[in-house]
Amino acid sequence: MTDMTNTPATRSTPTLVMGPVLFNWAPERLSDFYARIADEADVDRVHVGEVVCSKREPFFADRLPEAIERLTRAGKTVVVDALALPTLKRERQSVAALAGLDGVEIEINDMTPLALLPAGRRFAVSPLVNVYDEGTLGWFAARGAWSVALPYELPTASIERLAAEGARLGIETQLHVFGRVPLAISGRCYHARVHGLAKDSCQFVCNQDPDGLEVDTLDGEGFLAVNGVQTLSDACTAAGDEIATLLGFGVGAFRLSPQSCDMVAVAAIYRALLAGSFDGAEARARLGAVGLALPLGVPMMSGSWPATAGAASPR
Repeated sequence: MTDMTNTPATRSTPTLVMGPVLFNWAPERLSDFYARIADEADVDRVHVGEVVCSKREPFFADRLPEAIERLTRAGKTVVVDALALPTLKRERQSVAALAGLDGVEIEINDMTPLALLPAGRRFAVSPLVNVYDEGTLGWFAARGAWSVALPYELPTASIERLAAEGARLGIETQLHVFGRVPLAISGRCYHARVHGLAKDSCQFVCNQDPDGLEVDTLDGEGFLAVNGVQTLSDACTAAGDEIATLLGFGVGAFRLSPQSCDMVAVAAIYRALLAGSFDGAEARARLGAVGLALPLGVPMMSGSWPATAGAASPR
């Protein structure tokens, strides 16, 4: 399953990554999604696995091997994500089982798996893990990290320094460039609460909102989105002109976070943008013109790295 052609030591062109599906999509929808990504999407790497809520895991568990096999057969590198914020015994056991698998690339979404990984085992680090400085990046590299996705909130100057340090260490630095931004994971299920349900008897109501449930301010303005126990941005990141700057810094991989739009088309736009076929303004125009970046009619934003004050345009 491991494809060494996509590791930073051997790959000279930017890597396009399809991140894990964060939302509670039906098993049939997930199967169709991974089939399309395998057969049609021009991406190098695909993440699978449940990140947000362990209660969702069993619904797709029996289909996951088939999805991985199809993606691998299509030439994609597959990375399996570990659950973020495991607290229950069964959740810790699930993370331990994943950490013990041979021949599978894994991504950690918090520090829990590190205590379970065998010495020398490779792993990737997700943007949910706080890697804010060169010392932390070096610590992960020494521990076995081959790719580190930088946190969503980093400004431009920090990205530049960390990308340079990653190049010196020989590990990949990665950045989220499309999709709603995950902000926090809690022990409390917001989706259940808004429907008057308890977390333990949630009835999986988060499946009613395939891109997250919108949260407005008292003035009716878009503010956040919730996805079960997860909080996300209201706006959808759709980086455009910033890509050239990030490439100049040496960022090696660019992550698309799946939304309920045509992610095959999104991937094609970003592949062309990374190849220099058109500029960032054209890319965002193409995304916006066909509604690709706006699966819920939410505004697009560039991300936090431009380091300018302000907010996304209202809906």
